[in-house]
Order: sequence, then structure tokens, then C-alpha cells
Amino acid sequence: MERRNDHPRRVLVIGELDGYANSLKPVAIEHFLRERGHEVRLVDTYSLSRASSAAGSLGRRLPAARPRKMALYAVEAATKSLTGRWGFGRRRLSYHLLLANHRMRRGILKSSLPLDDFDLVICETPHDADVLTADTAAETLYDCPTPWADELFYEERLTERQHAKLRRREKTLFEGVDHLTFHWESYARYARERYGLTGDNVMVMNFGCTLAAERARFRRPPRVVYLGSLGSRFIDLPLLARLARAYPYIDVYGGPAPDPRLGLNYLGHTSPDILSGYQLGLITCTDDPLRRAGFSAKHLEYLAAGLPVLVPAWRRHLENLRGSVVYTERTFGSVIGSLTDERRWRELSDEAYAQARQLTWDIVLRPLEDLLEDIPVHRQAW
Repeated sequence: MERRNDHPRRVLVIGELDGYANSLKPVAIEHFLRERGHEVRLVDTYSLSRASSAAGSLGRRLPAARPRKMALYAVEAATKSLTGRWGFGRRRLSYHLLLANHRMRRGILKSSLPLDDFDLVICETPHDADVLTADTAAETLYDCPTPWADELFYEERLTERQHAKLRRREKTLFEGVDHLTFHWESYARYARERYGLTGDNVMVMNFGCTLAAERARFRRPPRVVYLGSLGSRFIDLPLLARLARAYPYIDVYGGPAPDPRLGLNYLGHTSPDILSGYQLGLITCTDDPLRRAGFSAKHLEYLAAGLPVLVPAWRRHLENLRGSVVYTERTFGSVIGSLTDERRWRELSDEAYAQARQLTWDIVLRPLEDLLEDIPVHRQAW
């Protein structure tokens, strides 16, 4: 593998390592750049307000003994209690608590991280992206998972007025960083169309995958797997439940645990290693403008195991996700029925795996390597 050690750059990567898809890209970037001789520091902000970041520790439940972090902890607690199940709070208060959260996180990160010591600062989460607006000699790259203002609006966490304010604020952030990427290139098109983004600083650096150690194999009846987050409204758990009633061979993994009344065959948390035991991967999502143009990280995990992927018919931009099969609620059963033909299934499985080979991290992160080549080295070694 090519290594570029002659002029290594210092790179700071900020991300929330939550154990789900949010963890994958920051870790992949760290690994990719270190393999090429760059000096990388990965900062996990998932437990930024807590006394400890160690998984399972008591300190991860308690606030850190610092005023700013205690204040952030209080905002997080208020957000959970006031905007969880209370409809009024969710719709009316989320905006104010979110702004407080972002400002506090910016202050904590700005004061605790030596931003000027780096050649490039990368942020992988909207919760911490405001730190990229701090004055620093480093170049900045915001790798945006999804247009955040619209995500919150379609999650019913903003009023129309708050949505417009937050969208303007987010557009200012998008255009203020040196470099802007999205986890999937269709989001850049969406931001241009919906936000009026100029896109002068946009580069393509899609989400990637790691090929599975073992590929899926054909069997009848096809078993369907859903693996991923179950906590957001855009997942459309009612749709997932209706599909599970229509086809009994669907297993669901992820978290948090869904309402038992949905009747899902929920099997808890697991790793992608189990995917080779299934024949089809399942995507569900709400039918709104953002999700139509959207992307799901689990889509690539399915492809990486050679699984044909069942995708709602309203999702667009599948041209770079070969191995996908669209469905509606009405056609779901017949679509699966067509894949009981072994020859047809193998054709789609081969398409899926070939697509995944073109989306491995070593390939999709190459634009980052090229970007660093163009950034001047002007700092002393650590």
C-alpha cells in the first residue's frame, strides 16, 4: 500500500464514537491516514459532558467535575426529559436546547483542543461542527452526515420558523469551512437544491465499507435482516412492523429496543458478522424529501456481505448502490418471492459485492489523501 511519509500532516478528527454507524467513518479516517504516514489524533466526544468515557463505567453516567461540562450535562438531561415523548417539548423546545448544546460543546472543544497545532481539523458530527468556526490557522473540513436542519424538521423537532433559522445557520457553517463533504454525494445535491448552497468548497468523500470475511449464501426461504439504529423516526418502525407481519422471516438487530407491541423479531445488538447468515438486507425509511435523497450506512454493510438490499421505492440515487432492489408495501412479498430463484439471487449478490469492492474505505477516502497533499506543512513535529 502506498505511504506518503515525506511530508506528514497533522490531522485532528472529531467524532462521536457511539458504537453505531457514527463510529465507523472517524475510525476509518484515522486508520487510513496513519497508514499513509500522517499524524492523527482522534477525539471522541460521545461522552464529552461525562466524568469518564470508559464504556460501562459509573463515570460515564456522571457529569464531569468542570463547570462547562456540568452545564452541558444539564442541557443533555433537559433535552432527554423535555423533548423525548412530550410532543410540545419535542416540537417547541428542541431548537433552543440544541443551540445551547452546540454552543457549550464549541466552547469546551475550543478551550481544550490545540487547534492551531494541526494542519487539518475534520469534524464528523453536527453536534460539534461549530468548533470549525473558531479562529485557527488549521484548514477545516466538515464531513456532514446529513443536512441537519432538515433532518430535525422531518423528525418533528422544529417549528417551521425554527427550521428556517437553523437552516440559515447551517448554510453559513457549510459555506464558512474550507472544505465540505457529505457522507453520501446525493446530500450535496440536496443541499444545493434545498439550501441554495453554492457548493464552491464541496468535495466528494462518500461513506465506505469493509468487505465481509464471509459472503452470504443462497437458501430458501430467504431470510431478511435489519441491522441498525431503531431510535429515530426516519427509520419508520411502523413500516418495519408491517413488513414483518407480511413476511415472517425478518430478524431485527440494533437499538434501542423497539416497543414489544410492534411484534418485531428483535434479537438485540450484534456485529455485522452475522450478515453472512442471511439472504437479503432491509432498509426502511420515511417518505420525505430528505430521505428520498438520503443514504443509510447499513446499506453498505449489507453490500459488503454480498446481500441484495431491499430499498423503499421512494429512495432515489441508487445508481452507485448496485445490488439494490426497490419495493413498496404492496410489492414487498412478490419482490422477495422473485429472489427465491437462485440464479436471480446470485446475480444480485454478485452485483452487491462488486459494488462494495468499489466503496471500500481505501477507495472512498482517496480525496482526503489528495487534499492533504495540497495543504502546506508549517508545523513542528509532535
